[in-house]
Amino acid sequence: MRVIVQRVSQSKVDVNQKTVGQIGRGLLVLAGFEEADTTDDLKWMATKIVNLRIFADEVGVMNRSLLEVGGELLIVSQFTLHALTKKGNRPSYIKAARPELAKSLYDSFVAECKNLIDAPVACGVGADMQVSLINDGPVTIFIDSKNKE
Repeated sequence: MRVIVQRVSQSKVDVNQKTVGQIGRGLLVLAGFEEADTTDDLKWMATKIVNLRIFADEVGVMNRSLLEVGGELLIVSQFTLHALTKKGNRPSYIKAARPELAKSLYDSFVAECKNLIDAPVACGVGADMQVSLINDGPVTIFIDSKNKE
């Protein structure tokens, strides 16, 4: 599982010019799943994200987590995070989970996140989405559950 985590002051997802998910201060999480992902990957990633100390404390140092600031989550499925670009100029998505499995993994990941925080968790949908955000900082972090450094 791969994610891009962006600290935002607000973010939303629109489909056909209608907002389907929206948050205020919190994290926009773009989540990509692969066939090899397990429940352990989902749990590890959810715990890692909500505990990342990337919000400012009282002296302006990134020392607070989403849990500590009561921030919200917007989670959007993003199969292109598994793009292979080594050969040629057209990315291959062969490592990305097939849609049925990706949907199941996504739903389980969202449920894991909802179990960990008391704040709202908004979601994208399986469609052509327009994602907008105000990246606060900017703070953008890449995490791969297969590369736990």
